[in-house]
Amino acid sequence: MIKIRPYQPEDAQTLWHLFFNTIRQVNLQDYTQAQVEAWASEDINMKDWIAHLNQLCPYIAEINHKIVGYADLQPDGLIDHFFCHHQYQGCGVGRALMSHIHIQAKKQHLTRLYANVSVTAKPFFEHAGFVVKEPQSVSLRGQSFINYKMEKILS
Repeated sequence: MIKIRPYQPEDAQTLWHLFFNTIRQVNLQDYTQAQVEAWASEDINMKDWIAHLNQLCPYIAEINHKIVGYADLQPDGLIDHFFCHHQYQGCGVGRALMSHIHIQAKKQHLTRLYANVSVTAKPFFEHAGFVVKEPQSVSLRGQSFINYKMEKILS
């Protein structure tokens, strides 16, 4: 069973490894080695990562007390991070996180959700009812990436 809980500061290191390994192993199917190395750089400053997570306040997905994914929902409806552990792809983790985000969005009376979505995650977000607003090119550490501005209007 997948349990969703709030972020705790002691999750930071585990979330870094989940972020890093997911990008390096899963997103590699749609991006080049140079792109994934720029996106998930080994030169991470853990203090900066912790500060970023403290701002995101993500929801943590666990199976048997193991962190298998995380996602956030910002006050304006932005989903900034949405990652499922590379060994738990297709196991319902993403669906559980997206369901939780929808519940939280309803509680917050949000009228839309939006995200900048990777090529890899685009089919998942489309299945969840998001539509592509526009493709975009993003630059990071000397690499350019294609991703998509996606949005879902909530009823």
